[in-house]
Amino acid sequence: MVAEVLRHLADLLEPGVTTGDLNQAALAKMDELGADRPSFLGYHGFPAAICTSVDEEVVHGIPGRCRHRGGEAPDRPLRGGQVISIDCGVVYQGYHGDSAVTLPVGAIAPETEALLDACRSALWAGIEQVRPGARLTDIARAIQGSVRAAPVRYGIVEDYVGHGIGRNLHEPPNVPNVLSFHLRRNDLVLEPGLVIAIEPMLALGSKRTRTLRDGWTVVTKDGRPAAHFEHTVAVTAEGYEVLTKRADGLMTH
Repeated sequence: MVAEVLRHLADLLEPGVTTGDLNQAALAKMDELGADRPSFLGYHGFPAAICTSVDEEVVHGIPGRCRHRGGEAPDRPLRGGQVISIDCGVVYQGYHGDSAVTLPVGAIAPETEALLDACRSALWAGIEQVRPGARLTDIARAIQGSVRAAPVRYGIVEDYVGHGIGRNLHEPPNVPNVLSFHLRRNDLVLEPGLVIAIEPMLALGSKRTRTLRDGWTVVTKDGRPAAHFEHTVAVTAEGYEVLTKRADGLMTH
């Protein structure tokens, strides 16, 4: 269902479409598919069904026409040359699915296109480590290594990480995108039945971020574009299954 919603929103994406339009389209599509409810709407007070993060916004961007503690998010038409990260979660029969994709609005700058490619590749580098007996450090090492191998040095956002997912949107364990002393001290062996959301976030410049006054929208401190890709992945007896992947190619390697 999550993949179907993202595919629908990708088809709608063009200059002039607003973030509020996308939020309303997501709600309608979730209802059409028979979802129980959006995962994000009302979660810790979040006011929308999806997150729409444009250009320098990394995550948790609020779509237009949605009221929040800072007022009402202005509804802005998207412009050609921008990128937008759409993060979507759905609940069905008590279980959550969560996925994000960063998409171009029309033609974008080559350096921004390369950023999206690098982030997508990093996601799949992490996913391909998932199997029984692997560790969280294997995922983080693969993501970090994939980014470091790129010809451009991107900032890997460290303040926000992947997570376990199931009957709750966020469950243990945290799934970081870089190796750290804390991760090594809290490493975990993957076992069949565990479901995790893997979600690298890259910036074209510095990895440093700040949160806007709305209390949700996270932006790069230097104002340069960011990318965010995410899949919900199950550990199986044989390896992994990407639960939010579609066969038509959206978000594939």
